[in-house]
Amino acid sequence: MGIDQHPKDPLKAYIFAGLAVLFWSTAASAFKLTLDHINFIQILFVATLASCLALFLVLFFQKKLYLLIKTSREEYLRSAMLGLLNPFIYYLMLLKAYSLIPAQVAQPLNFTWPIMLVILSVPLLKQRIPPLSLGAMFISFAGVYLISSRGNPFDLKIADPLGVSLALGSSVIWAIFWIYNVRDPRNEVVKLFLSFLFAVFFAFLAMILSSGFESFNWYGITGGIYIGLFEMGFTFIFWLKALQYAVSTDKVSNMIYLTPFFALLLINLVVGEYIHFTTVVGLIMIIGGILLQKFMPAAGTRGNIGKS
Repeated sequence: MGIDQHPKDPLKAYIFAGLAVLFWSTAASAFKLTLDHINFIQILFVATLASCLALFLVLFFQKKLYLLIKTSREEYLRSAMLGLLNPFIYYLMLLKAYSLIPAQVAQPLNFTWPIMLVILSVPLLKQRIPPLSLGAMFISFAGVYLISSRGNPFDLKIADPLGVSLALGSSVIWAIFWIYNVRDPRNEVVKLFLSFLFAVFFAFLAMILSSGFESFNWYGITGGIYIGLFEMGFTFIFWLKALQYAVSTDKVSNMIYLTPFFALLLINLVVGEYIHFTTVVGLIMIIGGILLQKFMPAAGTRGNIGKS
């Protein structure tokens, strides 16, 4: 199976989930601060490389490197395709969005991936969206508009539509990745490592074809390494551990909805952004719509894979 079995331990489950939520909450601030020093493609290269090395060490200490040898050519090809989706295209879009719009806008919009997952389940999984679920989605998208308005909800104009589109588009990419990744029965860490291995190659090519190593500096490299370790690699392992130890994965997975609220606090304290009232209300509407959908009978796809 993809997730190794562990004896159930609620305390360990909540500790690992808490660590994941804590580190994912810092991601938006880390993106913004690092973008002050190197560009979004350079961040992607440094972060994917750091995450790839970290995941290799995890496989080494878990004594699971042999699984890489047992991986078939078709599975390597699947990993290359998944790695192209996430982390390469996903973070390319997300980091570019952060370079264009405030973190308080990009972070909640990226968190709409559960809504995108339900929408995409119609063409990809042949599922039907119940009418009540459509109502919940309307609430969430009303929250998207409020956040995009940046404190001017009656202006009826979205500030920086490209940045908003990229942030929302990244959530679509994540949802597509999740749908195809969850069908892959391989070990989760192996899948993650191979996706990042291919993404390092894609990111290196993209960087060489654009800015290269120009303006690289230690502040940017350090920020990229932090993002690679604690937005990507290790934190995903913490989340998997939380799900493995959990008696009820639903209760643990609900903790992920604390992430954007903690993130807003850090965006204000660390990045120094003034948090608009519309951002808070919009975020509550997004999360409220997601939770309404999640707890509706036959509301669609439920997922236990966390997201920052």
